[in-house]
Formats: sequence, C-alpha cells, structure tokens
Amino acid sequence: MQLYTLKSQVETSVQKTIRLEKTIGLVPTMGSLHQGHLSLLKRAVESCDIVWATIFVNPTQFNNKNDLKNYPKNIKNDLELILKISKNINVFSPEISEMYDSELKTETFDFQNLDKELEGKYRNNHFNGVGTIVSKLFELFKPNKAFFGEKDFQQTRIINRLIKIKNYSTELVICPTVREQNGLALSSRNALLSTINKEKAAVIYNKLIYCKENFEKTSFKNIYNNCKEEINSISHFELEYLELVNNESLEKEQKIDANNSYRIFICVLVNGVRLIDNILVK
Repeated sequence: MQLYTLKSQVETSVQKTIRLEKTIGLVPTMGSLHQGHLSLLKRAVESCDIVWATIFVNPTQFNNKNDLKNYPKNIKNDLELILKISKNINVFSPEISEMYDSELKTETFDFQNLDKELEGKYRNNHFNGVGTIVSKLFELFKPNKAFFGEKDFQQTRIINRLIKIKNYSTELVICPTVREQNGLALSSRNALLSTINKEKAAVIYNKLIYCKENFEKTSFKNIYNNCKEEINSISHFELEYLELVNNESLEKEQKIDANNSYRIFICVLVNGVRLIDNILVK
C-alpha cells in the first residue's frame, strides 16, 4: 500500500496507469472507515486494475462547524483496515491546503433541484460542497469507476448529475447499504452514539421496513404519523424528516403512478447526531 499526501504524487501515478491502459477505481471517503466503506473497496478491487481510496474530511460540505469539528478521525486505524482488504490499494490523504490550494472555494452546480430536498433542505449548500470535492477528485484520478454506497442515495443522484454536467467518463457504481446486526445503517457518525442509543437506533430501519410493508396498504400520512410518534417517544430521538419521493427525480409525489418507482428517505437526530437511511418501496 502506498500513502500519498500530494496531488503531484497522485498525478504521476495516475498518468503511469493510463499509459499502461489499466482501469482505475476510486473510493472517496472521509475516513473513520467501517465495513460499509470496506465493502466498496472490495467491490473496487474485484472490478478494477488499480484502486485508490481517498481519506479527506471535506470542509465545504459541512454547514455546521460543530459537525465538522466533531467528525470522527482515525487515520491509523483506517490504513490498517484498508491493508486487510488488499496491500495493493493506494491511499490519498491530503491536507485541506493541498486539496483547496489558497482558499476554500465552493463551486456552484445546477443539480436540477436534486439538491433542494431531503438533506439539501436541512444542510444549506451541502451538495455544492460534495460536487466541488468530487469534481476535484475525478479530475485528479480520472477514474473509470467510482464507488458509493446506497445509504447516501441522494448523493449518488447528485454525483450522477455531476458526471453529466462535467462530461466525465466515469461509471458510477452504487453498492448496497451495509448494516449492523440490528439493522442500523453503518456510518462513521455511529461512533458518536452511546452504546444504548446505538441499540435504540434500530428503530430507524425497523420503521423503514414498516414503510415498505404498508406503502400500498394505507396513506403516507398515516405511515408518517406512526413513524414520528414511535421515534419521537424515545428519549433524545427526533424525526427530522420522513419523505416519499420519486426514485429518479427525488421529487415528492402527490399521486402514486404504477409506472414509477419510489423511495422513502429518513433522517433522525439522536442526541444531536444526524442519522440518515432510505429504502426502495416500489
């Protein structure tokens, strides 16, 4: 495993890979790796000649300074976990000044309203920050494939739009959400939960299953009220949103069309920690 901290080092290595006509797989992360990240790396190793993992906590996608400050970091543990997947994975872990040069400038994108709902509604300019760092990484690595998790499904829609905007030749590979035994979607933020709250957070996935099972049996209003009542009854738990949207456009649906597919997104604040998840219901 090679650890790089400079863009110039990456550029040299990438150019060599391109000359050899080998495929490049990219797994962008913000570190504090868990089995969800590792599943992306395994998928990349299986389908690409050269695999890069990036470890970079991107400041431009945080609208909350405390959230950025408290985001878990453990580079030593991250590198050990990556080594267990493959000794041939390259890692890029730059400083902020290396990634953004002289200033933290966020690019503005036309995401065709994909960034206005769900996470975008509660995290101002978040997806412009995501688009900014992903475009920097795509231009640096020129990946044939980039791997992202289904847990962040809205983000995958944003990146798919980014690929079209920038005319990148990168294939977006969406991998299934990896979960704890109790169903809680794996997330770096889970490390910020107490043991008891982590156990109680099983309610999030349980309610998504409830949503899927009752999607065609009752109104979404009834489903929403049921979920809100149960989640908010738990101490320090608060439902921030539960929304039914079109699986492609992410627009809220007033009337269900048998020809469309739908997904339900959820965000729960657990003692201030934001936990998101989603499920395809049709």
